[in-house]
Amino acid sequence: MEFRHLGRSGLMVSEISYGNWITHGSQVEEDAALACVRAALDSGITTFDTADAYAGTRAETVLGKALAGERREGVEIFTKVFWPTGPGRNDRGLSRKHIMASIDGSLRRLQTDHVDLYQAHRYDYSTPLEETMEAFADVVRAGKALYIGVSEWKASQLREAHALARELHIPLVSNQPQYSMLWRVIEAEVVPASEELGISQIVWSPMAQGVLSGKYLPGQPPPAGSRATDEKSGADFIAKWLDDEVLNRVQQLKPLAEQAGLTMPQLAVAWVLQNPNVASAIIGASRPDQVHDNVKAAGVTLEADLLKAIDDIVAPVTERDPAKTESPAKRP
Repeated sequence: MEFRHLGRSGLMVSEISYGNWITHGSQVEEDAALACVRAALDSGITTFDTADAYAGTRAETVLGKALAGERREGVEIFTKVFWPTGPGRNDRGLSRKHIMASIDGSLRRLQTDHVDLYQAHRYDYSTPLEETMEAFADVVRAGKALYIGVSEWKASQLREAHALARELHIPLVSNQPQYSMLWRVIEAEVVPASEELGISQIVWSPMAQGVLSGKYLPGQPPPAGSRATDEKSGADFIAKWLDDEVLNRVQQLKPLAEQAGLTMPQLAVAWVLQNPNVASAIIGASRPDQVHDNVKAAGVTLEADLLKAIDDIVAPVTERDPAKTESPAKRP
């Protein structure tokens, strides 16, 4: 495993991090989830990402159980706040009330007294940014989080939050966007702003919800038991990629992966890590062998001619519009 600094901070994270958005507490039974976390640890992954809303808070509970007994200083635990965690009007968003309640709930479920990174899961247009950042500052000063990050924020939002963070003397070090060969909306605006501000990307869905694994074939139904067939495991998210033109072009990547001595999943993960602003690529898994395969993308350098060949294949189906950065117009 290789490690990179998170933003302009001293915190080191594993190039590949383990996330349990879809799997833990929903798609994967607890014993299998624990086995996947063990596989991640055995493979050298030290960085683990979750969120309070994943699987209705169950994902945090599973991760806390899986990491129990690990040397706390030897792992980096990330979680997030924004999406609903209950039925009340204040059980969501980035208000001071919800942040303060949510951090305590997350720490309880994760069985730890602090998280290494506490992230705003989306931008909250219903709450003044000053209120949100002041609440985050209090979370940091209370020792409940060491660093602050965000997820799917636009360049202008990052600039505004970073300025407030500097005034409040708290370390805003990361953004967590979707990023893959097929989804490159951060490259035009978010990445340049982040490089200027000292913010890293921790990217999710580097395999485009599994499409870049090559297992989905044009003109054929999704494989039984795959994510595309399971409403609990992200079928809605993957649907946008299940287009024959996309799938045909993904199949054309297979010879390039073989040329590089990589599997298709390894090629997809290695590709996002070629961007120097990416500190870590989040992988998920339903089986330990998937973890062992994906971690082999760490430390891989893809040659310029290979990167160009990839671009030539996927360019017609790649999304680059920075306006597509995910950010709900109002609180859910």
